[in-house]
Amino acid sequence: MLHAFGGVGATGNQPQLERPPMTSLRSRLVALAAVSAATTLAACGSSSLGGSSSSTTSGGSATSSAASGGVDAALAAKVPAALKTKGTITIGTDATYAPNEFLASDGKTVEGMDVDLFNAVAAKLGLKTQWVPADFSSIILGVTGGKYDIGVSSFTINADRMKQVNMVSYFSAGTQWATKAGNPDKVNPDDACGLDIGVQKGTVQIDDLTARSKKCTDAGKKAINQIVEADQSKVTADVISGKTVAMLADSPVGLYAVKQTNGQLEALGNIYDSAPYGFVVPKTETDFADAIAGALKDIAADGSYKAALDKWGNSSGAITDFTVNPSVS
Repeated sequence: MLHAFGGVGATGNQPQLERPPMTSLRSRLVALAAVSAATTLAACGSSSLGGSSSSTTSGGSATSSAASGGVDAALAAKVPAALKTKGTITIGTDATYAPNEFLASDGKTVEGMDVDLFNAVAAKLGLKTQWVPADFSSIILGVTGGKYDIGVSSFTINADRMKQVNMVSYFSAGTQWATKAGNPDKVNPDDACGLDIGVQKGTVQIDDLTARSKKCTDAGKKAINQIVEADQSKVTADVISGKTVAMLADSPVGLYAVKQTNGQLEALGNIYDSAPYGFVVPKTETDFADAIAGALKDIAADGSYKAALDKWGNSSGAITDFTVNPSVS
């Protein structure tokens, strides 16, 4: 998830928060999951551009038609033979990272910006999609081990991840802090020593907080107390309940959480450390990764890319250079 960077979504009338990578940014927005009965969040929209995407919460077998446009025959020819025969691409995703990927009000359909984008990509490759909810920290291992054909979950591209898998850039995000409205605890991200700060497991924000905490202890101050949760929704809920005084996540996720909590949270400071998100593809499948990059160029040309970002309020993160394993700082 920058996990790239991390988000908030909704299940029924209850808020959810969401999901990114370990070194630069992989945070991402996670769907706020059942924070409190008093807090209501609206789901962000349908699952795909002109189509639908579904999966069971246990990672079951529901499949969906890929969403947009006609097949690009030249790109489809680069799809691995076994996957082409199967006809359906199995996608590992942490569906707690709204508005990027989260469960709809039915509790099983995966929807969000990343879902719309990759459904459109899959359509160009002549593939259907099967979205399988998973713990964020397990997805790359699932891709390398063959459990998933690809990982799509707001993964921030960084050097460590590219040692394990191919990553295809498709979006740019950064890190955003958030706290209770009015910042009653007077949290300063640049001096959070001794404070309880929330963060999602497996994200680049862990690295961020660790570095900040070291500066504290080097200066003779108390370390930052990292309250780490498996789901971004729990990270957001912790801030609302007062368990933590602030959180940090991928910018799309953090800002969406602020929007969806009906004035209970506010953004703290500016977005920083922007970095690209990447689709996660097995290291041995470079041709397939190239095909995905080509399909992204196709959906940028036909308007599907922009439509997906606009739909979820993330047009500011649009990129034009869709690259396999881009250089990152």
